[in-house]
Amino acid sequence: MDPIATLMNEHRTIERVLDALDAWTARVVDDRADDRPALARYARFLREFADARHHGKEEDLLFAAMVEHGFSREQGPLAVMLHEHGLGRALTATLGQLAAQLGPWTDSDRAELERAASGYGELLRQHIDKEDQVLYPMAQARLPDAIMAGLAQRFAEVDPPGPDELDELAAALADGAR
Repeated sequence: MDPIATLMNEHRTIERVLDALDAWTARVVDDRADDRPALARYARFLREFADARHHGKEEDLLFAAMVEHGFSREQGPLAVMLHEHGLGRALTATLGQLAAQLGPWTDSDRAELERAASGYGELLRQHIDKEDQVLYPMAQARLPDAIMAGLAQRFAEVDPPGPDELDELAAALADGAR
C-alpha cells in the first residue's frame, strides 16, 4: 500500500478514537465519576498506536527520507511536526498518570483530565490536518517513486500483518466500549 495512504488511514483511526475520548471525558467530568480502567485504555492507545506505531513510522521512516531529500529537521514543517509530537507525548503522559493514580479523582483531577484530553484532541486534529493537507503532499511531490516504494515496504515490515490487539482496541474505543 502507498505509505501516505497508510498514514492517512491511521489518521482516520486516531480521529475516531479522539471523538470517543471527547465524549467519554465529557461524561466523566459531568458525572463527577472515576473510570481509571477506561482512561488507561485510551492512554495505551494514544501511547502505543498514535505515538509508537504511527508517529514512529513518520519520524523514523518518512521524516528521515524527507531529510535525506532536502527537508530540514530543525526548521519548517518537519520541525513543527516533531515539536507537536513532543507536545502530544506530554499530554498522553498526563492521561496515563491520571489513569494510574490511586484513590478517587478530585475535581482538580477531573479538570486536569479535561485539559489534557481536550488539549490532546485539539492538538492532534490540527496536526493531522497539517500533515494531510501540507506535509504529505510535499513528501509525495519531492520523494522519488523508488523511495516511496521503499517506505511502503518498511511500513509493512514494522506493522503487524492483519488487525492486531491495538487495532481491536481502537475499534472498541471508537465504538464506545468501556
